[in-house]
Amino acid sequence: MKVLIIEDEKLLAQSLKALLEARGFQVETVYDGETGAQYAEMDIYDLLILDVMMPGLNGFEVAKQVRSKRCSVPILMLTARSDVEDRIAGLNAGADYYLTKPFDTRELIACINALLRRQGGQVDELRYGNTALDLERGMLLCGEKKIRLSAKEFDVMRFLLQTKENNLPKETILARVWGYDSNAVENHVEVYVAFLRKKLAAIGSNIRIEAIRKLGYHLEVADT
Repeated sequence: MKVLIIEDEKLLAQSLKALLEARGFQVETVYDGETGAQYAEMDIYDLLILDVMMPGLNGFEVAKQVRSKRCSVPILMLTARSDVEDRIAGLNAGADYYLTKPFDTRELIACINALLRRQGGQVDELRYGNTALDLERGMLLCGEKKIRLSAKEFDVMRFLLQTKENNLPKETILARVWGYDSNAVENHVEVYVAFLRKKLAAIGSNIRIEAIRKLGYHLEVADT
């Protein structure tokens, strides 16, 4: 799961990042609302953690801007402002939950898990054709055969299985898997797609990763 933290208190942002990474999340941090909105509108994240009081665009404005782009990513707002009016403003702006500072980290993790379950993010496997991706063990399964994936192979395969027949541009896969600020290039995507094709063939999968020039990749089930 990929999380974006938008928080101008850098120490808090880094603490949250460490907390979530220790629990297996991929986390990116930005420290102002304008940059946060730009990142969020890429629609590559599974969750936004958003502070309210920030310079430039505040959290309410960021949430409204993200929702205006029809981005449905769950938004968890963090703020020291606990007035009912502020909670209402946050929810009306598009937040899914409003957590008041200071907060217990156990409550934060519970809120995150609840939001991801609501979005269908907490599942054991993704399945397509005769093949499944075990999300806990990072393995591709086909009948009695199984094969382990590297971390990047797993991320690319998960993204493809989430979108199935819909085309995924290479630049979207790059941003989702390698990160917005990564130096990775499109050739990295091509290399990992080639790795995945070999592993799918090795376990007898009927999934094909198809490429369409200038449009990216999508999955198809081979005719039997």
